[in-house]
Amino acid sequence: MPLSEHEQRMLEQMERALYAEDPKFATALEGSGLRTYTRRRVYQAVAGFLVGIALLMAGMVAQQVWLSVVGFLVMLGCAVLAVTGWRKAPKPGEQPAAGAAPQPTGRQQRQKRSMMDRIDERWQRRRDEQQGGQ
Repeated sequence: MPLSEHEQRMLEQMERALYAEDPKFATALEGSGLRTYTRRRVYQAVAGFLVGIALLMAGMVAQQVWLSVVGFLVMLGCAVLAVTGWRKAPKPGEQPAAGAAPQPTGRQQRQKRSMMDRIDERWQRRRDEQQGGQ
């Protein structure tokens, strides 16, 4: 649930007060945020993917189908973790908003608006056609 405008202003005021009172602590908190966590998660997923490849190859060499299947599942799970972690990682210099959904970019907003405009136009046409047919 996104924050209201009043809550966002209050949060910004609290952040500014924190920076003013203890800038060293505020920058320490900022550096250990979501970006570091997601980067570590992606690295772990890549390492797990490599372990999955090793299990897959070992299963093929030992002619143990179940070991190959386990290796494949490990690879699949790690690939999903890596991709989701990579998508959620904020860009360098970008501040993730606390508790708020990411704002759509200009292109996404235009596409969304144009899609809504098309839906509205279709709705109007149908309504006009129904009223004209009655």
